[in-house]
Amino acid sequence: MQEELRHQIALTQIPLIGDIVAKKLLAHFHSASAVFEARKHELEDIPDIGALRAAAILEFRDYEHIDREIEYMEQHDIQPVFYTSAQYPQRLKHCADSPVMLYYKGHADLNAGRIVSIVGTRTPGDYGRSVCAKLVEDLAAHNVTIVSGMAYGIDIIAHRQALQHDIPTIGVLAHGLDRIYPPQHKGTAMAMIENGGLLTEFLSDTQPDKQHFPMRNRIVAGIADATIVVESGLKGGSLITADIANSYNKDVFAIPGRVGDPHAAGCNELIRTNRAMLITSATDLLQAMGWDHHRPPKTQPDPQLGLFMTLDESERHILTLFTGSDEKHIDQLRRESYLPGSQVASLVLKLEMQHVLRGLPGQKYQVIN
Repeated sequence: MQEELRHQIALTQIPLIGDIVAKKLLAHFHSASAVFEARKHELEDIPDIGALRAAAILEFRDYEHIDREIEYMEQHDIQPVFYTSAQYPQRLKHCADSPVMLYYKGHADLNAGRIVSIVGTRTPGDYGRSVCAKLVEDLAAHNVTIVSGMAYGIDIIAHRQALQHDIPTIGVLAHGLDRIYPPQHKGTAMAMIENGGLLTEFLSDTQPDKQHFPMRNRIVAGIADATIVVESGLKGGSLITADIANSYNKDVFAIPGRVGDPHAAGCNELIRTNRAMLITSATDLLQAMGWDHHRPPKTQPDPQLGLFMTLDESERHILTLFTGSDEKHIDQLRRESYLPGSQVASLVLKLEMQHVLRGLPGQKYQVIN
């Protein structure tokens, strides 16, 4: 197992091998160790690998650095979460460019039933601060996990409000777990480990360099059912996160603001261009996501759908989209369902975990007979 972990980390450190190519290698060889044990011609024969990438894999030797990293993780209770692990965030796994390896310190469930990302400007006004605080407070009774990026402004307000109201909250970092940036947020970060967690794709000696923040944003967008932009200018990381979430077919929401207010310009533009749905409260969010009511009493599904367990109305609806043993892509299920796209993804994930649906390569699914 330790040797496989060494190869899993190594796979993320090879020049020319990014997350998408790494997943192709894993799909072909089924494990990281098998990738490094492969012969040159076996690697070269895989589409998009070729001679240069094959040589980069065969020539990799920096295991001393990896062994130090594994030792650091063991000493500091950091969990490696590889792409093929059951603990890996399944919502994020459905995103084509999701990281192959994550590093996690905390106790919150990365596959919790309801996850919302809250993002916004680093310099919010009084309105943005109060709206963000009220939004998080009102979600406390609805089993929602809050995700953000640990930055100044809206991010840290969301995290602190979640802690105050005993809501699990996960901070996604643009650097390694050996530091907190900005350092002023270290106290909050330590509290989050006890009721939430800290998540990153970067090794422990990685600095918070500029290019790492857009990479961080794709995790913030991909790990959640929905992204909420509270306040934002016309440019910045919040709009990048919203655009990434849209590219993942996730639900995006924005708090509207006054015309002419630079803090509200980004949110108003998202709403104007139909890249985000307007919400003014947690109630609006809960209604849009279908989270505003209790689940109906569970009933037995129709016999032709399988008698392995009791499913509720929404779960049965997802199964009615399948015919016999056909395969369906997650995007096709979203189009054919009357439910919000993120709810479809959540239900599909739940049915997969209950062994009703089988996940296939390419984000396709099939009913297990």
